[in-house]
Amino acid sequence: MILLKENIKDYNLDDLKIKLKEMGEKEYRALQIFQWLFRENVTSFQDMTNLSLALREKLEEQFYIPVFQVLQRQASQDGTRKFLFHVGDGNAIETVLMQYKYGYSICVSSQIGCKMGCKFCASTGIAFIRNLTAGEIVEQLLAVEREEQVKISNVVFMGIGEPLDNYDQVMKAIRIINHDKGIGIGARHISISTSGIVPRIYQLADENMQCTLSISLHSPSNEKRSEIMPVNRAYPIEELMKACRYYIEKTNRRISFEYALAKEKNDNLEDAKKLVKLLHGMNCHVNLIPINEVKETKFQKSTNENILKFRDYLNSKGIVATVRRELGSDIDAACGQLRRKNLN
Repeated sequence: MILLKENIKDYNLDDLKIKLKEMGEKEYRALQIFQWLFRENVTSFQDMTNLSLALREKLEEQFYIPVFQVLQRQASQDGTRKFLFHVGDGNAIETVLMQYKYGYSICVSSQIGCKMGCKFCASTGIAFIRNLTAGEIVEQLLAVEREEQVKISNVVFMGIGEPLDNYDQVMKAIRIINHDKGIGIGARHISISTSGIVPRIYQLADENMQCTLSISLHSPSNEKRSEIMPVNRAYPIEELMKACRYYIEKTNRRISFEYALAKEKNDNLEDAKKLVKLLHGMNCHVNLIPINEVKETKFQKSTNENILKFRDYLNSKGIVATVRRELGSDIDAACGQLRRKNLN
């Protein structure tokens, strides 16, 4: 019988303690292994020099350490870097490193492909293959740190896939990233973006985590939003807003609403008025996104004049709105764009 090796980065500290006990080892060894993996970012069990040779051999027999290989790397003039990683089973995922004044932020993927079918997204049309495991999600961050020799301070779950559709593995990855004995990125520096899977928003609210929740809204009306985002047919805006209000009340955290402005689709004054009415009284922020044009979709970027008018109207009515800084516009910036090009 062939014993398949397990990805050791799928194990959190508690998992490792249980496993080490089963292996007849002392529990404290789990913390040493955890720190080698997630603080020291080693790529071989032989680098874990405070472990006995016998234990390292045991680990080699049962586990492997995933080390993502770069299939393609793109670098923007603004410092943004986009990676297409080979995950080891013939599949590829995208990860983006963004540079800000406060440090480095990484946008990670949570699935290989996506089921949501949002019309403006380059991931649409790429068949869903499978969920990423917690270890594969975390390895994106570790791989980029190794490749670029940087320290990442912020994590955004806004790459390929719907994070709340891979809820358990995403939560596990966040807890590994957040753990003070490992990578140690604070929960307030971790953001989860969702298209609006309502039951999972309630579940996330009850987790008592201090992550930032971002909702991809893109329209204040069910008719337009359903056209752009099929998920709205399952969870219409009324249900979504109810879940958002529960989240705010439960966590005392502000929600960020992502609103991609598409020319002559959702960028006029009537849309802005409806959005103000929809969000009235909520502790929220609206992040206006000049849409990344993807040739496979029919959506075009709104004019700069309309973007600023939309922002100014929201602010004048007490809804805090900002325009997201455009990053990577000279490379394949849209989510899924590089992977889609590579597959064609």
